[in-house]
Amino acid sequence: MKLRNQLLLMNLLSTGIMLIAIWYSEMRMLLRPEQTRLFMGIVIVALIISTIIYWLMTRPIMRSIQNLIALTKQFSDRQFGTTYIIGKEPEEFKELATAFQEMAKKLEESFTKLEKGEKARAELVANISHDLRTPMASIQLMVEALQDGLIEDPDLKKQYLTTILNEIQRLSGLINDLFDLSKLELGQEVFQPSLTHVDSILLKVINSHAILLKEKEIDLQLHVSDTLPRLWMMPCKITRVINNLLHNAIRHSPTCGTIELIVEENKQEQQVQFTLRDEGEGIALNDQLRIFERFFRTDPSRSSQSGGSGLGLAIAKSLVEMHKGEIGVRDRPDGKQGCEFWFTLPVTSGKK
Repeated sequence: MKLRNQLLLMNLLSTGIMLIAIWYSEMRMLLRPEQTRLFMGIVIVALIISTIIYWLMTRPIMRSIQNLIALTKQFSDRQFGTTYIIGKEPEEFKELATAFQEMAKKLEESFTKLEKGEKARAELVANISHDLRTPMASIQLMVEALQDGLIEDPDLKKQYLTTILNEIQRLSGLINDLFDLSKLELGQEVFQPSLTHVDSILLKVINSHAILLKEKEIDLQLHVSDTLPRLWMMPCKITRVINNLLHNAIRHSPTCGTIELIVEENKQEQQVQFTLRDEGEGIALNDQLRIFERFFRTDPSRSSQSGGSGLGLAIAKSLVEMHKGEIGVRDRPDGKQGCEFWFTLPVTSGKK
């Protein structure tokens, strides 16, 4: 039975009890007949008036309930854009409608996150499968050839073994990157910073890339502020971030090109900004929004062998965020070809 009918039945029942009480009073000689008729008339008039008032007052309540039912059905069909129109309902229904709309927003955000997470998981599995399957197949073929004695030339056999070792090292690097990234994303990496000068980190990074810079005849221009403060950071982690950005810049820069590495303090924002500019092919705006995603490569056809594992920038982002900094990429402000990677580290007066 519907709520409105139940309330009407309760109203009729209470009126019936009153009529029975008046009749019983007359039977017991507690009321005279004219008093009985008067009281019964009053009760019947009150019944009519209360029924009319009840019917008018319950209309907005029933309308609100029907609207909420329709809204709930739409939510079940994942139609979260529907807005509940608040009218002359009681205050409680207005609060309930507001709560429903807030719930719809949170549900929509949750579904969006779930869909993105599922899509990212599917892409992750596909990318890992691809990056593992190719070197594993190559190793298997070469091992089978060596096992069957098909390779007799000592130099060719040595070349096969060297290739197998390189593929195994690349697989090991991929697995280590996956392990490091998972620890960072799960917050399992212990943050143990120390006060460190940026100069020592930059010197280490430049020395480790000296051979690559010389091979491509790239001019690395370093611009470092003379008054940089020491920063609370994990030197090995920030070294890895700069290493990754510089390595990518070298790989994408043309021969005899120029790379600029700028480190300066922003006193107003209380942070130090690292900027790396290259003269490569640049990055499209749509790709700039996804460049720090796991396994994302600006050229989908590029293999992990030629384009990296696709995890370096994702790890760099997690490491910078672990230091409470920000990282990003943009077009060069001077209009030249290439792009500009940047990240910031906060300047703090003490360890937190």
